[in-house]
Amino acid sequence: MNSIDYTNTVKKLVDDIKAISTNAGLGGEAGEYNLVTETFLYKFLNDKFLYEAKKVDSNYNFETISQLSDEDYTYLLQDIGIKAAHLKKEHLIESVHPKQNEKDFAKTFDETLNDISVLNNDIFSVHTAENSDIRLFDEHLINDIVRDSSKRNSVAKQIINKLASIKFDEAIFSAGFDFFSTIFEYMIKDYNKDGGGKYAEYYTPHAIARVMAEILVGDDQPKSVSVYDPSAGSGTLLMNIASRIGTDKASVYSQDISQKSSNLLRMNLILNGLTHSISQIVQGNTILENLHSEKMDYIVSNPPFKLDFSDWQDQIGSLPEYSERFFAGVPNVPKSAKDKMAIYLLFVQHIIWSLNETGKAAVVVPTGFITAQAGIEKKIRQKLIDNKWLKGVVSMPSNIFATTGTNVSIIFIDKANKDKVTLVDASKLGTKIKDGGLQKTLLSSDEEERIINAFNNEAQEDFSVKLDYDEIKEKNYSLAAGQYFELQIEYMEITEEEFQRKMSESMNTLEALFFEGEKLNQEIIENFNKFILDKDVYTLK
Repeated sequence: MNSIDYTNTVKKLVDDIKAISTNAGLGGEAGEYNLVTETFLYKFLNDKFLYEAKKVDSNYNFETISQLSDEDYTYLLQDIGIKAAHLKKEHLIESVHPKQNEKDFAKTFDETLNDISVLNNDIFSVHTAENSDIRLFDEHLINDIVRDSSKRNSVAKQIINKLASIKFDEAIFSAGFDFFSTIFEYMIKDYNKDGGGKYAEYYTPHAIARVMAEILVGDDQPKSVSVYDPSAGSGTLLMNIASRIGTDKASVYSQDISQKSSNLLRMNLILNGLTHSISQIVQGNTILENLHSEKMDYIVSNPPFKLDFSDWQDQIGSLPEYSERFFAGVPNVPKSAKDKMAIYLLFVQHIIWSLNETGKAAVVVPTGFITAQAGIEKKIRQKLIDNKWLKGVVSMPSNIFATTGTNVSIIFIDKANKDKVTLVDASKLGTKIKDGGLQKTLLSSDEEERIINAFNNEAQEDFSVKLDYDEIKEKNYSLAAGQYFELQIEYMEITEEEFQRKMSESMNTLEALFFEGEKLNQEIIENFNKFILDKDVYTLK
């Protein structure tokens, strides 16, 4: 089976599970994505367990494992460690599948997932800011989502048949990041139609994620580093930079206010070999209840731009680290349109505060941030420039997010940077397409490479510029690349006759324009005089 074949195989499984959900009348229901993602995850964990068991002993398969004594099975679990979720023999799909014709099979299915959650609680649970755990699977998945009790057994039976019909083999588990990022995006695409929604659950475009990871890591060869996102969403940015560094060299830390996002991020970590980081996922309010006080090596973030935080704005000032963490201040509450509060400014300051002494960060901001001449925006830019922490800025094309017209830029922070600052204007790149009725800009692979090369190498005319910090101070801390481009004057050699001819043509054009201008002036005066003479006819309102 080649890469295209197993990509299509896995995508078909996702489609089949979605079809089961739709046919059961669950399309568009709040819990539909839980049913799809959790049953797919069950399949993945099942086959990953068998895959890791076979690595322990090449003779192991379902048949041989099912015949192991309890003691030998315990040794097997110890050998597998945290490379896969621990499953009992009765949890395996191959054990559950034959039970599908039992009277209450839906209950059996739910109890299987519940047992797996309990058994793996220590490693696979997401923690909340209030010190509770979000389990791997819903306790009563089928029962809670399929409200029609007469359909529960049928839905569970159809799902187990689909899960048992294919095998995730070695080729799939060794496929790597590109494969699983594609599968993950394919699986959740129908559940992120409200992209850019209230809790920043949108899927960050691959182009932005790749550009951020490539520029941030560059030529570094980091080992045993921390990677953090304080508004992680489903984890696109974290997966890209962890993959770029090496999943065995990175520990992922995250926090997000949305439980849905935290669950999706957990699945993303599992798919991409970062199970060891699940315990560091936190669901909660990063600004008020920051549970990652440690300073980080790398931070990536696409923070929420607009979110009403007026209900808890007054609590920020009482935080113990307030003055250091939010050095530039807290955004005001506008009199109207509270959903347009600039909460991202809190996240930018939090990110700067969360970096260690040599830390690096890449943060998506509205492009207006890079030129604002007053307020919190300018204070943040001043701190980055005055401390020589800014590495550069990339201004992206409009509509790089299909669901928002806000132009965005990426700011790159490097607390160890003492070199020049790179500004890249990529706003004219990309191809415009329609995505679900909305306009979206797509960057090609070559355009992504051009941005990365312009940042890391020599400046490109009218595209990028390399600046000293003092040059930026002289421009009132503006970070717009276009303000620093040199004015290009094109010289050409012409004969005296050509020069005289061009001058004569220009004079004739000017004379014609002057003549037209005089005619217009005369018409205006005549009409004005007519208005004065006929003033009794007109009524002014």
